[in-house]
Amino acid sequence: MLQQTLVLIKPDGVERGLIGEIVKRFEQRGLKIVGMKMVHVDNSLAGKHYTESIAEKHGKRVRDYLTNYLTSGPVIAIIIQGSSAISIVRKIVGSTYPGEADIGTIRGDYTHASKEYVKKNNQGHNLIHASENEEDAKKELSLWFSIDEIHEYKLSHEEHIY
Repeated sequence: MLQQTLVLIKPDGVERGLIGEIVKRFEQRGLKIVGMKMVHVDNSLAGKHYTESIAEKHGKRVRDYLTNYLTSGPVIAIIIQGSSAISIVRKIVGSTYPGEADIGTIRGDYTHASKEYVKKNNQGHNLIHASENEEDAKKELSLWFSIDEIHEYKLSHEEHIY
């Protein structure tokens, strides 16, 4: 099933010069970038992205930390499209908790915070966000992109895949 999903390269990924390496991993897998921009996230957008459900699930401290983290520097927002894009992107990205992320995933290869650090401090820089499911992807994509920022084109290998 052809899907679109949101990926955010968070401030630590941008500041460490990992944009190209991260985008390369999605493209190597045959996924297509149909929208991309650099954003200086304000508190309003960060608050909408990290909704109250985060506070209910993980506590207000975690939500506040995530909001501050997302607004601490520029973010690269990306729309990735492809067959089963949501689950494929989640596999490429790796576990939310850096210490649990497998080697070969973006978080497993590039994050520095251990599982113990994250648990102790209720925080950790994990480089990247990827929508968890189709419902979240639709909500997040409409929050980060307008319809005129989504582009259509064919990759040379698409005729072989689709």
